[in-house]
Amino acid sequence: MIDDGTGLLTIGQLSRRTGLSVRTIRYWSDEGVLPPVTRSDGGYRLYDAESLARLELIRTLRELDLGLDDVRRVVAGERTVAEVAATHVAALDAQIRALRVTRAVLSTVAQRRSTAEEMTLMNKLARLSAAERGRIIDDFVEETFAGLDTADPAIRERMRNTVADMPDDPTPEQVDAWVELAELVQDPEFRGQMRQMIEFNAADRGPDVPSGASLWFFKRLVELAGDARARGVAPESPEAAGVLQELLGDGDPAAVLERLESNAQLKVARYRELTAIVNGREPLPAHTEEFAWVLATLRAELGR
Repeated sequence: MIDDGTGLLTIGQLSRRTGLSVRTIRYWSDEGVLPPVTRSDGGYRLYDAESLARLELIRTLRELDLGLDDVRRVVAGERTVAEVAATHVAALDAQIRALRVTRAVLSTVAQRRSTAEEMTLMNKLARLSAAERGRIIDDFVEETFAGLDTADPAIRERMRNTVADMPDDPTPEQVDAWVELAELVQDPEFRGQMRQMIEFNAADRGPDVPSGASLWFFKRLVELAGDARARGVAPESPEAAGVLQELLGDGDPAAVLERLESNAQLKVARYRELTAIVNGREPLPAHTEEFAWVLATLRAELGR
């Protein structure tokens, strides 16, 4: 406090009172967030008790990482602390989301031992917007079903409705799953395999076959095979042949075997699993044992 009885403080005295450096206080004063009350005869900047309280507010706002422009508006009374805080929270949320994606990408790169090119692709895929992710899935579905008017519409709708939509704060597992999913659905080989499966499905459908029949078939497969396995029915037994007849009806066992043996089955299961992870759901069971039992039964039937 200077000795003229005014109770005014110099920058040095403010520094000793607050523990802030003279350099910092002078910088804030130069930037207009802590204007001096007056100046001494020697030209030194002087501050009052209100300036001291304002300085504590400025320090708090800066420690919370608010920019000087926002600090200046608060100090000037142009905006309330609550308004600035709300804006800053939104900005921090965006930064946190970006950092989580960055961490997830780097974690995946480290686990996969990715090359620079793979890392660049992963980073690009991870930062796509929800609309851009949706377009990737839509393009995949459209190419898979293009020209197949007899394909089961229920399957088309289910595939379209499994659009992978990561939350705003994805886990590293969700980002990793989305990157793998995006790579999978853009892989020409996988698209070809999916197309082949849909063609199989379309060939089975007649004009009187209701929508969803294919989904019903796989549901029945799981039910019948699960029951047969639970009863200990061997795939090569006559009883297994009866189960197969109940499942296939007039269907061609050789065509069904070809469909189930396709490598696409494993990738389709992975596709479903990845989609569930991205969307934050528990992956549906793959029913590996039931499919294996049906495969063994089909091979036994065709080998008779």
